[in-house]
Amino acid sequence: MPVQLYNTMSRTIEPFVPIKESEVGLYTCGPTVYNYAHIGNLRTYLFEDTLKRVLMLSGFTVNHVMNITDVGHLTGDGDDGEDKLQRMADAKKQSVWQIADYYTKAFFADFDELNMIRPTTLCKATDHIEQMIDLISRLEERGHTYTSGGNVYFSIDSIPDYGKLARLDLDGMQNASREDVEVDDHKKNPKDFVLWFTRSKHGEQEMMWPSPWGRGFPGWHIECSAMSMYYLGESFDIHCGGIDAIPVHHTNEIAQSEAATGKEWVKYWLHGEFLLDDTGKMSKSKGEFLTLALLKQKGFEALDYRYLVLGAHYRSQLRFSFESLKMAQSARRRINEAVRALVNGGSKRVELASARALSYRDAFLSHVQNDLNTPQALADLWAVIKDGELAADERYTLVLYFDQALALRLDEISADEAIPADVMALFEERNRAKAAKEWGRSDALRDELATMGYVVKDSSAGSSIEKKM
Repeated sequence: MPVQLYNTMSRTIEPFVPIKESEVGLYTCGPTVYNYAHIGNLRTYLFEDTLKRVLMLSGFTVNHVMNITDVGHLTGDGDDGEDKLQRMADAKKQSVWQIADYYTKAFFADFDELNMIRPTTLCKATDHIEQMIDLISRLEERGHTYTSGGNVYFSIDSIPDYGKLARLDLDGMQNASREDVEVDDHKKNPKDFVLWFTRSKHGEQEMMWPSPWGRGFPGWHIECSAMSMYYLGESFDIHCGGIDAIPVHHTNEIAQSEAATGKEWVKYWLHGEFLLDDTGKMSKSKGEFLTLALLKQKGFEALDYRYLVLGAHYRSQLRFSFESLKMAQSARRRINEAVRALVNGGSKRVELASARALSYRDAFLSHVQNDLNTPQALADLWAVIKDGELAADERYTLVLYFDQALALRLDEISADEAIPADVMALFEERNRAKAAKEWGRSDALRDELATMGYVVKDSSAGSSIEKKM
């Protein structure tokens, strides 16, 4: 079965056929590094990682490009807010360069903990100003820009199909813009957008560069177009992001990219749905700011969150709660225990031979190739784990095959090791403290064991200890 993907542009599931046989050019919108990524942001990166893994499992070589937005993204999707990095730098009394470096490292620490494959190419906006200026110049030469009040704007009226990805009602939106929000008087059309800023009502920025239009900085949208085409060419296969990028960011990217080249820019557009909390769409500006670090403080592991995300289709909204995360944690632990039992029993990778095993493999592949149906893929994993009629070696081999797409680190599970004597001594001391109802001492010893990499579990049958997975 070929890979089937839901293309936002056509609103249909389509067979995936790359521009170059067996090679995939993939661009994913990366983080704006002015703060930590919240778990709603991370859900988008997880779906993109699953997409990449499924393409690789299907025999494709994936050239993945991701940007780091370290300049140009304002506090809103419009053109009149503060630069997000500049605002954070002012608040923390640091330079924008320090802010960008710190939060880029924090983002990739989360990225690695969630077992995501790093991009082939990681490109910072500030390293590609020349490419952005060149692209704006091309647009200027083709008559798609105008300069007003010092800024360079893209004119959406210069192209016939602006808004085709989002299927925008431009007349309705223009009327709403004039009635409901402050309109930039320098724009000919309220939906025109800035390609290059030389004027900002917030004053001088730390990050500014010389250009043919004056010293300034790029608009947010031009960054992705310039960098993606620089590394992937003027036409490439897949562009991904969250659904909130459709009506403005991705719409404007398409407009400027295709206006500059006269070509179709991207063949397939994939968008992940929102993660919801009690207040609605999760964001950095409301409610509890849920980060991966906070989940870990509450006793969860990064892969517990990955498992939770796999349990919902990427195009379905997912409501987050700590109760649902606890269920995901419990389910993942049971999977790990089942795999450890196979390893303890001496199971090893083998060539799949039985019709039963091959049927499981083919079913799993068809599910993940069917627009990344990860809920069904997890069901396939559970079915294999529970199938006592299947040889242990084939069960283990299938589990590792499935994990190439699921990425739950099941291949890292090793046989039980003897617990060191010093650890056992602390565990026994903890049991004595618990029996004597010395709860403070008992909790302190449990925490000390946790720092050594061991988990103490209490039940009606007594206490047990095991190494953290």
